[in-house]
Amino acid sequence: MLKATKGINKLIEKIVIGISEVKGQDIEMIDLRKIENRICDFYIICSGNSNTHVSAILESVKRKVSKTLKEKPSHTEGEENAEWILLDYINVVVHIFQKPVRDFYRIEELWGDCKINTIPINNH
Repeated sequence: MLKATKGINKLIEKIVIGISEVKGQDIEMIDLRKIENRICDFYIICSGNSNTHVSAILESVKRKVSKTLKEKPSHTEGEENAEWILLDYINVVVHIFQKPVRDFYRIEELWGDCKINTIPINNH
């Protein structure tokens, strides 16, 4: 019953490829579908080493999703300082953190009752 739709699976796949192509790190996916009144179905979280790296991850994800699925994010936040960028694809929200900021906020811990999957980095 909680199986992701084919379209969401494709979107998640392209997001993860976009992250891995520029060596984004510590990729995790949080399944929020069991939460009532959730704002999306999935969070994808990853880390970069610097504001330049975080910006590169953002651009890679946007390019990969736009080129292959013809989708653009409905909303983006945090591009100015590139410490924590949020990329909203409605059903999937991507959080791209600099490592110290991710360690500080630890948003994965806020969703302890949700299924969290670590996604291995593949060389695509």
